[in-house]
Amino acid sequence: MRILIIEDDPAIAANLYDYLEAAGYAPEHTADGVTGLHRAVSAQWSAILLDVSLPGMDGYTVCRKLREEARRDTPVLMLTAKDTLDDKLAGFGHGADDYLVKPFSLKEVGARLAALIKRHQGQVVPGALRCGDITLDPRTLEVERAGRPVRLPRKCLHLLQLLMGAPGQVLRRAELETAVWGEPLPDSDTLRSHMHTLRRALSADGEATPIETVHGIGYRIGSMSGGASSAGDAP
Repeated sequence: MRILIIEDDPAIAANLYDYLEAAGYAPEHTADGVTGLHRAVSAQWSAILLDVSLPGMDGYTVCRKLREEARRDTPVLMLTAKDTLDDKLAGFGHGADDYLVKPFSLKEVGARLAALIKRHQGQVVPGALRCGDITLDPRTLEVERAGRPVRLPRKCLHLLQLLMGAPGQVLRRAELETAVWGEPLPDSDTLRSHMHTLRRALSADGEATPIETVHGIGYRIGSMSGGASSAGDAP
């Protein structure tokens, strides 16, 4: 998932960048409002971290233009030293989805960011996930393929839920490891082993594997129209 950081303080930007990258996101940084707005509207982002006091164009204006002129609904988390109620109301009034006052905890940034992305993707009150002939009910944790029950270990079930929540998207190895184990793992053997177990269970009746390895990056669940294009077990 791609995250745009619009922040003019080099130290804060570097900390955010390193934290998000370690968590499996794909961050990009700009240091002024004009460039930030250009990048915000010229590419697709899972969320934007937006400072208010920026050179060239302040964050309020960036957010307003993003909403009113570019008509983008990308989740925006404002990060700013402005801490009065009026400041916060101004942020929400210009289109921000959430507001966090500096200094902040990187873990809180991560938690708020994940919540915004889930809400934007409609995952707050989850319904059944479907990809081709595979169905996963997040409430009962039941998985079926073409009507056949599929029994999975807990961590494999979590991996499948992550993949099915972002069909066609490549989820990076570190992103999956952080979501399932709480942190990136020192090597890929654990994730590789769980992916092998997951693939074997989903293809127990000889079906094509639905999970594609994007070598050197991570995994994604395929379109299911003709199976995944790669059946390897390791990125």
